[in-house]
Amino acid sequence: MSYRLPPLNALKAFESAARFSSLKRAAHELNVTPAAISHQIKALEDYLGVKLFRRMNRALELTAAARAALPKLSAGFESLAQAVAAMGPQTDSGQLTVSVAPSFAARWLMPRLHRFFAAHPDVDVRISARTRLLNRGGQGDAVERATIEKWLEESDVAILYGHGDYPGYRVDKLLALTIAPMCSPQLVRGDNALRAPQDLRVQTLVHDDSGARYDGVAFWDVWISAAGVEGVDTSRGSHFSQPVLALEAASDALGVVATFPVLANAELAVGRLILPFELQVPLQSAYYLVSSDTALRPVVIAFRDWLLAEAAQQTAV
Repeated sequence: MSYRLPPLNALKAFESAARFSSLKRAAHELNVTPAAISHQIKALEDYLGVKLFRRMNRALELTAAARAALPKLSAGFESLAQAVAAMGPQTDSGQLTVSVAPSFAARWLMPRLHRFFAAHPDVDVRISARTRLLNRGGQGDAVERATIEKWLEESDVAILYGHGDYPGYRVDKLLALTIAPMCSPQLVRGDNALRAPQDLRVQTLVHDDSGARYDGVAFWDVWISAAGVEGVDTSRGSHFSQPVLALEAASDALGVVATFPVLANAELAVGRLILPFELQVPLQSAYYLVSSDTALRPVVIAFRDWLLAEAAQQTAV
């Protein structure tokens, strides 16, 4: 059966612009100018005899016809890309660039990466430790999306702590997160031993000042509030610029840190750090793997499958 279809370039321009709700981002994805995207969409509208967008001040609003078509069109392009990939070489020897926060790279990814190297010795993996954009305006979700856009300009995939709401990207949840206090075993023995949450009043609190907060609230405040503890001054204590340094300080018995236990797997496994209390506060935020137009490259698929399997294995433990 044959179908009379509009030009594929026009369909792809519409699909990308609709997915991003932005001519500029569609132009960046397709490596053309915004004017070219606008021209292709106008040609498609003329071909179909319907309007697909309403031009707003700073965004595009999809019409009912466009909203109805977008999911099937996106699925169609994904199927087309998979079919083309299947016709090509099944090995993807080349480079894979991963943008990731330094703390996650050092504490979780690097101890496992040798297994990906062993399974894919022909892949040149490049790890780019990146810091997220500063949140100066209080719009956390917007900062997350801007960070992803910036990181993926130079990388195939990105691993980010956030809410996971990144329209226009392939998003896979890696690890659910909790916040909990951790300390050296030395602090639960002797004078002023840490035996109950109230004992935090006389302990040194260790803070990570790298910007990792939960909905704008410092980790210590999140946990203290959930525990219902009163009289703990969370503004005091020692401050460090990176989670790695804060965890090292806690391992050396310099105080108690509140952060993600998932970043302290090695220390918890050998007993350099312990969880002195049962309460771990679950978060809506998580670590996510994000990719864009490179998502169907065989090497990206291989890395994503491997990473999700590693995360699932840890979750099952």
